[in-house]
Amino acid sequence: MTWDILNIIGTIAFALSGVIVAMEEDYDLIGVYILGLVTAFGGGAIRNLLIGVPVSALWDQGTLFTIAIIVMTIAFLFPSLWVNRWMRFGLLFDAMGLAAFAIQGALYATEMGHPLSAVIVAAALTGTGGGMVRDVLAGRKPLFLRKEIYIGWTMIAGLVIGLNLVSGVIGLGILFVAVVVLRMLSVYYQWQLPHRKLEQFQSP
Repeated sequence: MTWDILNIIGTIAFALSGVIVAMEEDYDLIGVYILGLVTAFGGGAIRNLLIGVPVSALWDQGTLFTIAIIVMTIAFLFPSLWVNRWMRFGLLFDAMGLAAFAIQGALYATEMGHPLSAVIVAAALTGTGGGMVRDVLAGRKPLFLRKEIYIGWTMIAGLVIGLNLVSGVIGLGILFVAVVVLRMLSVYYQWQLPHRKLEQFQSP
């Protein structure tokens, strides 16, 4: 039940982030639905392809699809009811979705007996894959490659689960809270991984 609630929170948060990007790019209603759905479910679809879960398993989430479509429709029709609130609390919900999906992806991979590297990749792709597809479709640089160690926290979740450092509801709950807190702190303090931009040099 706990993970069902977290999945609902993550799905709604990621779907709304897709709606925001679509409306910022002035997409029509179909564009809003597409960006919202790929953000909410794209990570799971990519994960399934890479770790061997049948892609058709995605369609077993009928309830989540229905919730996402209802939320996106309301968001598109009445943006004044939620946009300002999203700017205040959306980051928290996004962090919760990131943590829930990353842990879920890592658990999928471990249950299938995959090695540690695959568990880490599954966590990273489940948590960030939807946002990656969203940004590519919107013609933007993917957020997770350049901001606030976004993908790093998902990989840490995968590492912890892959090494069997946590188990049970309490252990996973602590890991979930840790990922959420780290994500929030990285935004607040603007933590970033080392990066370097290659300057264009002109020969004399």
